[in-house]
Amino acid sequence: MKQILLVHCSPHGKATHGFRLASDLVGQLQLKNKGCEVIERDLVAHPLPPLAPAYAEALLAMQLSDPALAISEQLIGELERSDCLVLVTPMHNFTVPAALKLWIDYVLRIGRTFVSTPEGKLGLLADRPTYVVVSSGGFHKGEQARQPDFLTPYLKVVLRTIGIHHVEFISLQGLVFGEDCVAQTLGEARHKLSLDYLVQLPKTAPTVKA
Repeated sequence: MKQILLVHCSPHGKATHGFRLASDLVGQLQLKNKGCEVIERDLVAHPLPPLAPAYAEALLAMQLSDPALAISEQLIGELERSDCLVLVTPMHNFTVPAALKLWIDYVLRIGRTFVSTPEGKLGLLADRPTYVVVSSGGFHKGEQARQPDFLTPYLKVVLRTIGIHHVEFISLQGLVFGEDCVAQTLGEARHKLSLDYLVQLPKTAPTVKA
């Protein structure tokens, strides 16, 4: 069965414009891909534990059976089994929230999701369609941009490092500037999704590269 992995990390949970838009996106993907299962990972309702010394030691030893790597293995396994990844995140202080950064630290793992080569880091996971819904109170792109955006380039590098290149960003901007601004940014995002933007998922689940 095809799987969509939905990862979200807003402190407001599901009561956000970003999550509602992502839910619509997932629903459209399910219509386009019959029988598709959704696996949800809420990084705020079920926070990940901080990285501990035992984790760092197990990481250096590269022993997959070490109990200290269990959470990392679980999160990476969710990625490996997914045919599509949907990330929903607010922009906090120009970049990703702490909850999402911790998820990244668990899944971006040398010898497991990437290897280091003389030419640079090489991702070990198979590519898959990935959608990133980014919500921000201000404006970080376009003519109204008044703040820097470190989130987008950072996530592009993170995902590329583990082997995911097929990434689309959907921005919800100006969410603190009143109902008209919210309606406009949601309308633009939904219009983007309506333009045959969503893909047919692969017939077989992605696997780890050899």
